[in-house]
Amino acid sequence: MKIKNLVYALIIIGFGSFITYRIIENKDDSENSKDKSDKKKPIKVNGIVVQYQNFDNNLSLSGSIEANEQVEIRSEVSGIVESINFKEGSNVTKGQLLFKVNDSELRAQLSQANTKESLAAENERRAKLLLQKEAISQEEYDIARAEHASTKAQSQLIKAQIAKTSVRAPFSGRIGLRSISVGTYITPAILVSNLVNLGNLKITFSIPEKYATQIKNNTELSFSVSGSKEKYKAKIYAIEPSVAVATRTLQVRAIAENKDGKLLAGTFADVELPLAIINDAIIVPTQAVVPVQNGKKVFISDFGKAKEVMVETATRTDASLLILSGLKAGDTVITSGVMALKDEAPVKVKVK
Repeated sequence: MKIKNLVYALIIIGFGSFITYRIIENKDDSENSKDKSDKKKPIKVNGIVVQYQNFDNNLSLSGSIEANEQVEIRSEVSGIVESINFKEGSNVTKGQLLFKVNDSELRAQLSQANTKESLAAENERRAKLLLQKEAISQEEYDIARAEHASTKAQSQLIKAQIAKTSVRAPFSGRIGLRSISVGTYITPAILVSNLVNLGNLKITFSIPEKYATQIKNNTELSFSVSGSKEKYKAKIYAIEPSVAVATRTLQVRAIAENKDGKLLAGTFADVELPLAIINDAIIVPTQAVVPVQNGKKVFISDFGKAKEVMVETATRTDASLLILSGLKAGDTVITSGVMALKDEAPVKVKVK
C-alpha cells in the first residue's frame, strides 16, 4: 500500500515538473520572439546631422524701465501753502518755483533777529573802542564780539528757513499729480508730487553669471515694450561689480533716449542683448533636448541604435538651443519621439 502511494506521488510530481518546464520554455520563447520582433522593427524617427555654423549669440532677458532722475517733492518746513505754481502733469524747468509756504512768521523773526544783530554789532564796536582805551578788559570785549557773532548766525538761520518755504524743481522734468491745495497745512511728511526726468530712461536687467565676462560698457542692445512692436536702442553704461549670491546673476544698467516721450518709467522691457558671435556653434532643435534630473540629454543615432548623450546648453531661441558640450560635428541627433526612446533602442532615422 505504501509503495502504491509512493508511485502515485512520484507520478504527480513528475507531471507537475513537466508542466512547469513547458510554461517557462513558452515564456522564454515568447520573450525571444518579442525581442526578435523588436529587432526586426526599429522605431522610425526624424533626425539632423549636426554641423558647425555661425551663431549670433543673443540673450533674451526681462528688464524694467526706470526714470533717469526721479524725486519726491516735499516741503522741508511746516506751514500753510500760500501758492501752487505748477500744473499737474506738465513739464517744469530746473529752479522753477513749484509752491510757496507762508513765511510771515519767519519774516517777523528775521526782523527781530536783524534788530538784535544791529545792537550786538554796535555793542562790539563800542567795546572795541573801550578796549583800545583800556577802559574794559579783553574778556569783556570777547563777550561782546561773541554776542554779535551769535545774533548774526541766528539771522542767517532764519533766512535759510525762509528760503525753504519756496520749493523749487531740482531738475527739469515732468511733474505728476499733486496732493495739496492752497491753504493746506503742510509738513515734511506730506508727499506733494513726483518729479520725473523722462528725457533719458534707464533699463535695468540681470544676466546669468556664466555670461558676466562677456558684458562690457558701451555695448548696444535693443528692447521692446508691451503693446508696441517698435524696437528701441540703448547702451550699457554701468555694471554691478559683483554677482548676487542669492540669484547668481549680475545686474546691468543701460540708458536710452526718449525723445518722443513714448516710453514710460515703471514698465517692463524685453531686452535683446548681443554677445560674441560664435563661428563654430552647434545648434539643435529645442524638441531634441530632454530635461532630466541632473541636466539635459539628447539621443543620437549610433549604428542603428539610439544612444543617450548628456549635453550642456546655453542660449535658447524660439526654435533652437546652443550646445556647449556633448555633441560634435557629424553626429546624427534624433529630433522626434525622444520622450519614448530608451538607450540602445533600435531606430531608423530619416535625416532632414
